[in-house]
Amino acid sequence: MEKSRRKFISGAAAAAALPVAASAQEAPKRKVHRKSATPPAKPPLFNSAVSYGNLLFIAGKGAHYEGDIKAHTKTVLDDIQKELENAGSSMDKVLKCNVYLKKMDDYKPMNEVFQGRFGAEPPVRTTIVALDLPGNSLVEIDVIAFI
Repeated sequence: MEKSRRKFISGAAAAAALPVAASAQEAPKRKVHRKSATPPAKPPLFNSAVSYGNLLFIAGKGAHYEGDIKAHTKTVLDDIQKELENAGSSMDKVLKCNVYLKKMDDYKPMNEVFQGRFGAEPPVRTTIVALDLPGNSLVEIDVIAFI
């Protein structure tokens, strides 16, 4: 896993350093990953998963039901895993993770559920306390991964 991330990052850094004209490759494409093959009737407010080249961006996921932080964290991580796999990625290919907690007291129990979900070499992570998360979720998580 770690070698795979390092290889991707070093390759991405090298590609970014090349002038556009020197690159023989085609420009990266933006792709929306949907659970359904049928696009929505009208434009959505936002997409839940978008890739650009081999980078994948998963929008923030929350748990919108009554429950404790452990249940919410499990639900959110399960939803993220499904989105990643639907787009051809996986939890061990996540590079960056943002965690938004409704209250700092939930930090330790959230970590108990979070621990190990991204493999032996987890991504970098930022944890922020956000007092007013959408839909009364106790946690919201978004990620950036590679495909």
